[in-house]
Amino acid sequence: MHILVITPTIFSLLMIFFIHRTQSAGICPSFSCNHPRKYFPIHFPFRVPRNQSKRCGYPRFDLSCSSDRETCLRLPSSPSEPLVIKEIDYADQIVWVSDPNGCVPKRVMNLNLTGSPYMSGPYSVEYTLLSCSGPVDPTQLPAGSSVVRCLSEQDFTAVLTFEKEAEEKLVNLKGQCHVTKRVVAPLWWRGLAYGVYPMDMSDVLIQLRWELPGCGDCVVRGGSCGFIGDSGLDVGCFLLGGNGLSPSYIPGLPRSAKYGLILGAGMPGLLFMIGLSFYLSSRVRAYNQSRNHANAESSSTITPQPIILTLGLDDPTIESYPKTVLGESKRLPKLSDGTCPICLSEYQPKETLRAIPDCNHYFHVECIDEWLRMNATCPLCRNSPQKSSENGS
Repeated sequence: MHILVITPTIFSLLMIFFIHRTQSAGICPSFSCNHPRKYFPIHFPFRVPRNQSKRCGYPRFDLSCSSDRETCLRLPSSPSEPLVIKEIDYADQIVWVSDPNGCVPKRVMNLNLTGSPYMSGPYSVEYTLLSCSGPVDPTQLPAGSSVVRCLSEQDFTAVLTFEKEAEEKLVNLKGQCHVTKRVVAPLWWRGLAYGVYPMDMSDVLIQLRWELPGCGDCVVRGGSCGFIGDSGLDVGCFLLGGNGLSPSYIPGLPRSAKYGLILGAGMPGLLFMIGLSFYLSSRVRAYNQSRNHANAESSSTITPQPIILTLGLDDPTIESYPKTVLGESKRLPKLSDGTCPICLSEYQPKETLRAIPDCNHYFHVECIDEWLRMNATCPLCRNSPQKSSENGS
């Protein structure tokens, strides 16, 4: 009888304790703007401030939902012009965005990522925008170039080229085309990796990526990434099944009402379990009170333990990767272009480059060393040289 009297009170306290610990561990429910034709979950490091708590997202990763339920991203450099998110790859930490006005080339001409957690995606290359007099038939353009309808007018056509040879052909075409601007931009479209170019570049996508927080490996392992504790920016990987004790977000209700709904929904089953545990505990306490009191206390406070991931490589491993000093020709084996994919600067003679084993992708030594200290994969192909060397040994 004594157990039945105290059980509801203890049950309520334990439920609030578990909920608090689970929330503080960074396990938050996902959210979606619920676009009728495109659904994808929004979860850590992203959050929608109007619908999710502050600890559900990393600083500067705030998103918003538009009136037509599109998921939007605002860059600090252009706060009045949001970009529309088309897809998020949480494993590779890449986000694809488009221009709501349907003119991505216009946006990338003045794209400024300063103050944001994003950087250009791995396919960022230099493009040349040309203005050609009169209408231009896109099927007659040289390979490696496309028209930009959204930037064209009745008396001229905007053309975007991806190759120097195409630019030279257009400029030498009876003086009809002249260069307007050159820009390094992270443009992306399906077929880019296979050399298939769209006839109109107006509505392609912008590919952005982020490095911190580094949750890609956690996602691959099937874990949930989130903050550790109630404060600070330490991030952990929680390998849990289902949603645990994380409460779903209920808009428009105060915190006490949410807890009331959660307690009411789970009370019957959990009340029985806690009553049973108290019964067993009282029987065992008569045999060995001090030892089993400690066991009962530890069993009632089990919480998910975060696994802190070490994602980068150590300096000896990095130094083992081959270096190459460029000569005057600046030629390298299997080098796709003369630009470092990380800092986007052209290679110069006498510079020292480092290659990633197996894939043989080259980068400035200082660029790739800093990258590998935080990531164990190649920035271009996501190959893991560490795993390759371990498998081969």
